Amino acid sequence: MAGSQDSRTAPRHEANDSSTNGHAAPGNGAAAHPRRRRSTAESMAASQRDISVSEFFAKNRHLLGFDNPRKALLTTVKEAVDNALDACEEAGILPEVWVHIETTGPGRYKVGVQDNGPGIVKKQIPLIFGKLLYGSKFHRLRMSRGQQGIGISAAGMYGVLTTGKPVKIASKTSPRKPVHYFEIQIDTKKNKPEILNGRGEGVDIEAGEKGKQQLEKWGIEWEDSVPHGTRVTIELEARYQRGRGSVDEYLEQTAIANPHVQLHFIDPENNQRTYTRSTETLPPEPKEIKPHPYGVELGMLATMLKDTKAPTLSQFLSSSFSRVSPAVAKKICDTAKLSTRSRPARIGRHEVDCLYKAIQETRISAPSTDCLAPIGEAALLEGIHHVVPGEFYAAHTRPPAVYRGNPFQIEVSLAYGGGSTATRVTLEQLKELLSESDARSLKQFLVTTFSGVGPDGAERIVKGSKLGTRKIPHKLKPKEIEILHQALQNVNLDEGSSMNVMRFANRVPLQFQQGACAITQTVQSTNWRSYGLSQSRGSLPSGPVSIMVHMASVWVPFTSESKEAVAGYPEIQKEIRLGLQAVGRKLGMYLRRRAHVKQEGERRNLFLRYLKEVAGAVSKLNNDDRDSLYEKLIAVAHKKTAAADLALDERGRPIRQPAAEEDYGGSVLIVEPNGQVASPGNDEND
Repeated sequence: MAGSQDSRTAPRHEANDSSTNGHAAPGNGAAAHPRRRRSTAESMAASQRDISVSEFFAKNRHLLGFDNPRKALLTTVKEAVDNALDACEEAGILPEVWVHIETTGPGRYKVGVQDNGPGIVKKQIPLIFGKLLYGSKFHRLRMSRGQQGIGISAAGMYGVLTTGKPVKIASKTSPRKPVHYFEIQIDTKKNKPEILNGRGEGVDIEAGEKGKQQLEKWGIEWEDSVPHGTRVTIELEARYQRGRGSVDEYLEQTAIANPHVQLHFIDPENNQRTYTRSTETLPPEPKEIKPHPYGVELGMLATMLKDTKAPTLSQFLSSSFSRVSPAVAKKICDTAKLSTRSRPARIGRHEVDCLYKAIQETRISAPSTDCLAPIGEAALLEGIHHVVPGEFYAAHTRPPAVYRGNPFQIEVSLAYGGGSTATRVTLEQLKELLSESDARSLKQFLVTTFSGVGPDGAERIVKGSKLGTRKIPHKLKPKEIEILHQALQNVNLDEGSSMNVMRFANRVPLQFQQGACAITQTVQSTNWRSYGLSQSRGSLPSGPVSIMVHMASVWVPFTSESKEAVAGYPEIQKEIRLGLQAVGRKLGMYLRRRAHVKQEGERRNLFLRYLKEVAGAVSKLNNDDRDSLYEKLIAVAHKKTAAADLALDERGRPIRQPAAEEDYGGSVLIVEPNGQVASPGNDEND
């Protein structure tokens, strides 16, 4: 039996000794392959360690908007400008911002952004610019551009990773105090700032010409006209390109949503442009509110109960949440079958679950909306008219609403007419855009470079130029560029152009991930045909239309950390749709009246064509005077087609607006052909 047992087990040992990859065992005399040593629980535990948030985002910088050189440049400028505007508005200062982009080498740029804000105290500068997830806005519920405390420090980290150059910060809090100057980089393993100048403490530079020369020596272009403020300078690998998704477009849209801001921009070619403010009034300062009970999840409620210093459950509810009075707190406790005098720290897991369900079942008023600072209909009209050319403008601000306990407000403005940006580009600008483009075809270049030029419009431009669809944009010859520029000026883009959608969240333009954004999805699902625009199912409408949608909230639900698209909560999409319908009705009224004038003019011409013959025939039958009969028929024709007396220019726009037809419901601007602006029905503008 023993022998048979050995003979049965022997093949198993041979199988175990064979190679694990399925190959046959080595022949006689060959040494067996050594078995691969596996990790043990102890060895795996020894290799585990903490991961710094800086280390994580350094490897996953695409999550923050640094996934390509062009986008990295835009994100850097955007984060610096957003911080500048927040600081100025919080201090009650009308913002003035300087943006300078300078080429330092092939594929390298130096970005400098300065504001006239209150400045930053010395000890806070390294933490603000040299540590991720550090800031004052994350834990407070009030409207602000920044939310996470990541942006500007992440931009500096990207600059260090790609060029090795530190972030340079100069800040001044008073005309009588020195400029605090720091050169900083992030220690990604510890998520801590490393100060590289002044023996790790920074440098104080006294005011005056000597201090200015010292700053210029370090590459800091300080604006002497401001008594206080902050300038941040970051050198990074990037790509500067005009057109859609560019720094130029970001600054232009920032001027629309922030009409109280003055922006100065110097591009890498040293071209200077100033976006002047159209109002001297600061937006109202939003107030901080407590979280609303409907927006708190079960785990957060358990943490709040554990950390609170309130002695009773009733006091915890009324002091920790907005819109919870002692009476509402008692109702919640009664529903949860808990005593109002229970100690919060002693409430168990089951009781927390009951308390959470009771909160959801209790009727609680919506949160206060003084934490929001909407742009306002008048400022919306001023901003979009100041930047976007057109003939008709309308705006609408929705009443505040709530999603997940967070208050928000939707604003929409619309501009009709004025043509596409493609028709306004100069020959020199077109040459620069073509040389910078990486598009593989002319059609792709036109669609991706110019806002409002859809595939149909691009097709007409290419056909009008007779250059062919296979031409590569950056390889066009000078004569071909001139032909393309002429086609841009001559081809009518109004019919084939698609709606230009400008998206904003807390006054900040959103330029990427357009298709993933709830704003774009709601615009596409809206029926624009009922407002006089042509539209294919599931796509943007066609026509020379620009629309701006702004969401103001204490917490904007972005789809990612890069803050490029708004998540599609049903409550948010409903409010966007209602805002779009409000401005759509005003546009439809304008277009229908214009079409009615044209139709009545055609009717009158038809009448006038045959009235002489009718007058002659009637005069023969009745023996009446032909001339007097003709004059009476003319008067009747003019009366029946009175709408045709509204004169139109060569583009079909009304030259004057009858008083009886000016009821648009307010918040409308109409630009007449002579350049005068009418505000029909706008009581606030009268």
